[in-house]
Amino acid sequence: MTDPTKKPTLTYADSGVDLDAGDAAVERIKALAQSSFNSQVLSGIGAFGGFYEPDFSGIGQPVLISSSDGVGTKVKLAVMTNIHKTVGQDLVNHCVDDILVHGARPLFFLDYIGTGKLRPDIVADIVEGLSLACKESGMPLIGGETAEMPDLYGPGEYDLAGFIVGVVDRQRIINGSKICEGDICLGLPSTGLHTNGYSLARKVAFEIAGHKPDDCVKELGGTVAEALMAIHRCYAPVVLPLLDKFKVHGMAHITGGGIQGNLNRVMPSGLCAEISKSTWPVPPVFSWLKEAGNIDPVDIYRTFNMGIGYILVTNGDEAAGIKGTLEKLGETCYEIGRVVKGSKPVKLTD
Repeated sequence: MTDPTKKPTLTYADSGVDLDAGDAAVERIKALAQSSFNSQVLSGIGAFGGFYEPDFSGIGQPVLISSSDGVGTKVKLAVMTNIHKTVGQDLVNHCVDDILVHGARPLFFLDYIGTGKLRPDIVADIVEGLSLACKESGMPLIGGETAEMPDLYGPGEYDLAGFIVGVVDRQRIINGSKICEGDICLGLPSTGLHTNGYSLARKVAFEIAGHKPDDCVKELGGTVAEALMAIHRCYAPVVLPLLDKFKVHGMAHITGGGIQGNLNRVMPSGLCAEISKSTWPVPPVFSWLKEAGNIDPVDIYRTFNMGIGYILVTNGDEAAGIKGTLEKLGETCYEIGRVVKGSKPVKLTD
């Protein structure tokens, strides 16, 4: 017979947090993360901090460059499709590209996963993608945090954030200060939306056009999910070797805000990058979104990368050398504009 005066015992699980699931997730994460480790990692997953012994040999004045970012509402598409590995890759590649614009090579990476109810299988898929992309970038996934917060996220929802640290020799920092009149702007193609503009893309695809993720669309050459879930391209394998051979005055990673909202961040005062929209082919996914959603033609270039994910700015001779080098490697490169005098940092023309 129970005692009616005795209060029931309360556990953490009663509030929606499953410690056993958390432990299970950590065990699966350990092996995945450790697969990306190199000899400079001095601690395993589970310590209070990640230990990293840097090797700065050959770097005269090492400068650490760090960045933090997420993948936005692309995670909602990951939940809809139950494809979680690729958003992990997206996150790492986005962060690598952000520090790459200053000439930095990545050293190590950390992640944060916040969710309403922790699913070890989903966390493992995400971390598998993180580890894969880290290995491809030559850096370890040195640590991170997984938090279960049932009052903050709805059922099945989660969010991702990434933290990267890289290094560059102070004498080789690229910040746009050397950009001058007459410089050429070279554009490297994107693989799709990358990690920006998904609130608008989802509204067009699923609300206005009425599609489901696995619907095949002729204009896209596949399913809606395949087009929208395309992995954010990592430009480091192409760009870092170029920086050893050519003088680059400025670079921009084209993310939220489009070409205008990102190239302007490296343009010196009094100079304008005139970008001609006719100099590269716009991928079908952007044309389809524009038509299906009747998106304002100005706003679409402020929202999406429109097929150009990365821009290098340099003088004419160096630009010719870069183009020739990339062509020999089978890489596509477009001459998309030129730097002129002007008060507006970036101008898009037809």
